Amino acid sequence: MNAADDKTIVQDYFNSTGFDRWRRIYGDGEVNKVQLDIREGHQQTVATTLSWLTYDGNVSKLSICDAGCGVGSLSIPLAQDGAKVYASDISEKMVAEAKERAAAALSNTDNLTFAVQDLEALSGRYHTVICLDVLIHYPQDKAAEMIAHLASLAESRLILSFAPKTLCLSLLKKIGSFFPGASKATRAYLHREADIVEILKTCGFTVQRQDMIRTRFYFSRLLEATRKSS
Repeated sequence: MNAADDKTIVQDYFNSTGFDRWRRIYGDGEVNKVQLDIREGHQQTVATTLSWLTYDGNVSKLSICDAGCGVGSLSIPLAQDGAKVYASDISEKMVAEAKERAAAALSNTDNLTFAVQDLEALSGRYHTVICLDVLIHYPQDKAAEMIAHLASLAESRLILSFAPKTLCLSLLKKIGSFFPGASKATRAYLHREADIVEILKTCGFTVQRQDMIRTRFYFSRLLEATRKSS
């Protein structure tokens, strides 16, 4: 199955059974133990990203693209902090949910724009481009193309998360324990950190900060890379 088929599967999944499952995971309602574990892992990834962005004390001056925004877990707090945020997701249902959550959380959404759009169709220029928990849907060759495209949109910084390809996680994935659940319907691609770093280097970016978010069922390597000065 080619990457185009993968994208169609992801889009269909997150507009149907996957949407209901992940809306619960990304929310604060009751979920099962596995979903709760994944929720906590994702929240740690979002929290770490926010801490990196707020460390410099200039979030309100930044333009940010949240590529693959899901239900707005990152976009909404960034907008609350005053950043100008463009948030997109391939799933129409995810974007609709994100808009509802933003309307409930923000008194003014003028600095927050949501769009139904896949990563390849993104355009424009942003100080910072962020793409969390999306690379897992891309095989290596398409991941390289996608990262290069996102890098072309970033004036200064690119923040990515991905499921690292290690022996342990490869074995877990092989036996079906990686993102378990009856509603699992998309492929889970793991990526070697060295390969991601090399792609970033080719695009003119250098890794500045990194973290590993690990729970029982959630594994995510988080990288912040900045554009090399000419």
